[in-house]
Order: sequence, then C-alpha cells, then structure tokens
Amino acid sequence: MNDQNITQRYIEVTAEDLPLTCPMPNMSLWNAHPKVVIGFGNSREARCPYCGTLYKLTGELPHAHH
Repeated sequence: MNDQNITQRYIEVTAEDLPLTCPMPNMSLWNAHPKVVIGFGNSREARCPYCGTLYKLTGELPHAHH
C-alpha cells in the first residue's frame, strides 16, 4: 500500500494490511486521532469511528486462525 492521506475517505486494503488500524502507519497524518483497530466482522467494508474513513477489503479473504 502506498502513502495515504487521512483526508482520503475511501481506502482499499488487502489481507496483508490486517490487523488494520486507523490511522494507518503510512498515512501522512498518522497521528490525526487515537489509533483504533478496524474490524470487518462478516463484511468486506468497515468505517473508522473517529474520522469516518471507509475501508474496503479487496482480494482474497484471510484464513481464520484456530
């Protein structure tokens, strides 16, 4: 994933980005709000409760751990 700006409201991520936190470390304003873990549950989309950025999980889904 390339350098992102937290003002971008839609970001595509892959299984390699998991576990996902917002803001992501490669965001230019990585300290814009407290770090929060973004969970997808049974969905491919999740929204940050602080800044409203929508994350969409693309590609192959991660395999569950036992």
